Amino acid sequence: MKKHNFSAGPCILPQEVMQKAAEAVVELDGSGLSLIEISHRSSAFVEIMEKARSLALEHLGLSDKGYTALFLQGGASQQFLNVAYNLLEDKAGYVNTGTWSLKAIKEAKIFGEIVEVASSQESNFNYIPKGYTIPQGLDYLHLTSNNTIFGTQIKEFQKTDSTLVCDMSSDIFSRQLDFSQFDLIYAGAQKNMGPAGTTLVVIKDGVLGKVSRKIPSMLDYQVHIGKDSMFNTPPVFPVYVSMLTMQWLKDIGGISAIEEINDKKASLIYSEIDLNPLFSGFAAKEDRSNMNATFNLTDATLKETFDQMCKEANINGINGHRSVGGYRASMYNAMTLESVGVLVDVMSELERKA
Repeated sequence: MKKHNFSAGPCILPQEVMQKAAEAVVELDGSGLSLIEISHRSSAFVEIMEKARSLALEHLGLSDKGYTALFLQGGASQQFLNVAYNLLEDKAGYVNTGTWSLKAIKEAKIFGEIVEVASSQESNFNYIPKGYTIPQGLDYLHLTSNNTIFGTQIKEFQKTDSTLVCDMSSDIFSRQLDFSQFDLIYAGAQKNMGPAGTTLVVIKDGVLGKVSRKIPSMLDYQVHIGKDSMFNTPPVFPVYVSMLTMQWLKDIGGISAIEEINDKKASLIYSEIDLNPLFSGFAAKEDRSNMNATFNLTDATLKETFDQMCKEANINGINGHRSVGGYRASMYNAMTLESVGVLVDVMSELERKA
């Protein structure tokens, strides 16, 4: 029986995408060859790559606006390094909202001075800092739009004259934003886009080529742009599945349509968390993530009972991260409202039994 997959990542993908991907692994479009054995230089895969890149810009509203989309390898963790390698000459600012921000800061410190513009570390990252002053003279300002571990999400982005970089790994394509306010966006595929193995990087023309250091070819965004994201053998399967997922998103109405669904899912689970006395939310209410709902039991003695009830309801992957504890329901784009309803029903049933 298919489980309700609330895993934080790698995570749920649309069933029709999974089916098409499975068929392509056996044979791609009647070619007599498997997707994973065709040449990455073949016309079939070049078309897949170009469609994936085009769909990414289309969804973000950045087509024909001076941006390039790349599909690279190494995950968002590689981009922690690449961003600084390509953009940091003297000083950059980082807003520290959790584990992934800290990892990005660690890599960036190799290349220059890092200013922690704001942080919520003192409260174990249960809120998003606001109203902070952005220093002048930064090479760039780095943000993390959604924090999977702590369940917080930036709802409004402060205006800045600095080059703006954003890690959108866990909420890319989930909500409408003015994406043109960002100069560089990166996102690991394994939340809202595809399987682990590729990372989307979207770069605005004119932000590169300003550092004095020599950049190794594999880490140089300009090299990858010049080779149409095909400098080296690309991750064929993850790019293909990402393309399918973005086409699925387009077919259901795009970001505006999925945002409406995501809002309903978030409203459903947070209403239960707030109304059910057996549960308490971790993140500050105004900063709650629509992608990752983090919560705890108010009575720890009910843990075994609740875990067993979830298991019987075929609910999978809701254990919280060890740094927060409790539970985490990840509700990425492919998660259905029905599945969220199953979890909420179990939470309500626990209250009735207690």
